[in-house]
Amino acid sequence: MNTLAQALESYAVKTIYILDATISSELYVPLDLSIYNEDLNDLDITEYSVCQSYIDGVLENKQGVIAYGGYLEQRNLYSDKEGFTSNSKPFRNIHLGIDFWCDAGTKVIVPLDGKIHSFKNNNTIGDYGPTIILEHILNEITFYTLYGHLAVDSLLDLYIGRTFEAGDVLATLGTPDINVNYAPHLHFQIIQDLEGNIGDYLGVCAEGQLSFYKENCPDPNVLLKL
Repeated sequence: MNTLAQALESYAVKTIYILDATISSELYVPLDLSIYNEDLNDLDITEYSVCQSYIDGVLENKQGVIAYGGYLEQRNLYSDKEGFTSNSKPFRNIHLGIDFWCDAGTKVIVPLDGKIHSFKNNNTIGDYGPTIILEHILNEITFYTLYGHLAVDSLLDLYIGRTFEAGDVLATLGTPDINVNYAPHLHFQIIQDLEGNIGDYLGVCAEGQLSFYKENCPDPNVLLKL
């Protein structure tokens, strides 16, 4: 475990929820969207309505409201998207954050004190859509959290350096037309080094890049403890 992961681990003992606090922890359901889930073999989950239908079925079966998971998950979800499958670059299909699949409009809650580093509408198909990055300092370590697939109005009234306290409402989730063709969800990622990026950072990597990104983007559940 690297130094950042150790700091995240020690931050809190109890679970931290980063979606609407009125939704009980009992209504969170683990979700497997990996290439190893045989239930997905005959489904084209690159089509957001198909993906949404599958998620709805999982939630109904488990009597849940929020489906979550996906850290380092190898997925077929990106196989139709040019930015992930370019012949000139390695195929990217390993997910570097945790996704929380739930209704558009759901509130996104800040997990720990921070300030706005940057924000941007990454509106290329397959990207994040509206995105916010917060900067944090914990145990004298600076790091960042990224929130993707937000509603457009989540970017209003923001400015670099604006502060948020743990528990504040940061944003709300966007619809598929806004979050560039995904079923509504929050992409949450922890990043140690943004490598100069502004309002964006790689959320899916290729297998050959995994050793670097696994270190630079530690498991968000070390902080959240779901």
